[in-house]
Amino acid sequence: MLFNSYLFILCFLPLTLFAYFGLNKLGKFAAAKFALVIASLIFYGYNHFSYVFVILSSIFVNYFLCKIMLRWSRIKSIATIVGIVFNVALLGYFKYFDFLLTNVNHLFGASLDLLHLALPLGISFFTFQQISFLIDTSRGESTCDNFVDYILFVTYFPQLVAGPIVSHDEMIPQFARQDNKLPNADNLVKGILAFSFGLFKKVIIADSFGKIVSFGFSNVPTLGTLEALLTILSYTIQIYFDFSGYCDMATGIAWMFNIQLPMNFNSPYKATTILDFWKRWHMTLTRFLTKYIYIPLGGNRKGALRTYLNIFLTFLISGIWHGAGYTFIIWGILHGIANILTRLLEKQIRKIPRWINWCITFTFLNLTWVVFRAENMQQVWDLFGRIFAGGFNISADLNYILSQMILVGIPYRFLSLRLVLIGYSALTLALAVFAPNTNQIIASGKHQKLLLPLAAILFVFSVLSLSGVSTFLYFNF
Repeated sequence: MLFNSYLFILCFLPLTLFAYFGLNKLGKFAAAKFALVIASLIFYGYNHFSYVFVILSSIFVNYFLCKIMLRWSRIKSIATIVGIVFNVALLGYFKYFDFLLTNVNHLFGASLDLLHLALPLGISFFTFQQISFLIDTSRGESTCDNFVDYILFVTYFPQLVAGPIVSHDEMIPQFARQDNKLPNADNLVKGILAFSFGLFKKVIIADSFGKIVSFGFSNVPTLGTLEALLTILSYTIQIYFDFSGYCDMATGIAWMFNIQLPMNFNSPYKATTILDFWKRWHMTLTRFLTKYIYIPLGGNRKGALRTYLNIFLTFLISGIWHGAGYTFIIWGILHGIANILTRLLEKQIRKIPRWINWCITFTFLNLTWVVFRAENMQQVWDLFGRIFAGGFNISADLNYILSQMILVGIPYRFLSLRLVLIGYSALTLALAVFAPNTNQIIASGKHQKLLLPLAAILFVFSVLSLSGVSTFLYFNF
């Protein structure tokens, strides 16, 4: 089920809120949690019910291993290793097994049949989340006394399929607080604002630029210079507002239930270095990789050379985590190299004006997003090559697509298409670079109720613009 669907907005969310708070109102606190678990499983398995068996199997195994750790502390190291191997194997089977078979066939001339496995939604996220819980339990930092609490921790639907990656101790205690068991007007306002802003980002901005991206990557050999540049910039905008929109919507839904999720997105296109970017983009993934990969590898405690190796390996793992393909691996490697170079040249970078550092960082992000999006490296080189192909016209097919875009098609009736595109792109980038983000608006506490009319307009406009199925990009990872 998608956040950006009529079923979710008009049926699932209000019914779930009513059931959860209604049961709490009656003093049925355990039943309220259980109802939220059932709702989360319905949300998760709505399109593919078989996914429910995968996530429940994962939950049962991990919970059982945690109980073993707590009961027999002498073997907790063994239980931890078994749990990590199990989770990595489960993720590897669904996400990378066909990729491995493809490479075996290519390298050795074999003809092994691919399994064509459907990737369960959110498996990368709930796997990492449970790995972190296993390790925290082995360190004595977490406990799992209640099975309903544990399954709610894993399945809580606002963050289930695309994060943020949360820890048990930063979410479950919030459900136990007495003042969180009944509706809270302030939190409801925060939730409505965040959800409405996120829905607008996804439906109106990200999906609009996504049409340009789909056309561009499907027609790389025929693109002119303007179309190639437009394709590259459009994906930079699409993935930003798609992921930002998801994070806002997840945060907003959680606020409606009086639950505060950790910040996962903090205006990453404001970054002036690649180090700064990774402190702002997918922040909980960065936190996980730092705590459970980089630091256990030795962090920065074993000399400069080892530190840079650890950074490289961490970003390599990040690339592999994002997808089964060499483009994701290369994308991770490029970010690892950029991170290392930024640290090596830190003194020189500080002497460069911030706006130049921003331009360098933003250009790097544009180029590496192409690697992230492309089907293979040949497509990457072809698209880069089309930048120098010449031609600043827009084909009839792309012209038609652009004319159908909601926020482009309307002014296009009165202004030139190029002028509209430049204005639209500049406006969206200005929002990303200069405007306060949703988290900052909510945290400030200022003018929230005054923003409700704007949120209502954006919400209605977005709902009326819903058409077809448009999944979030991070649902694929």
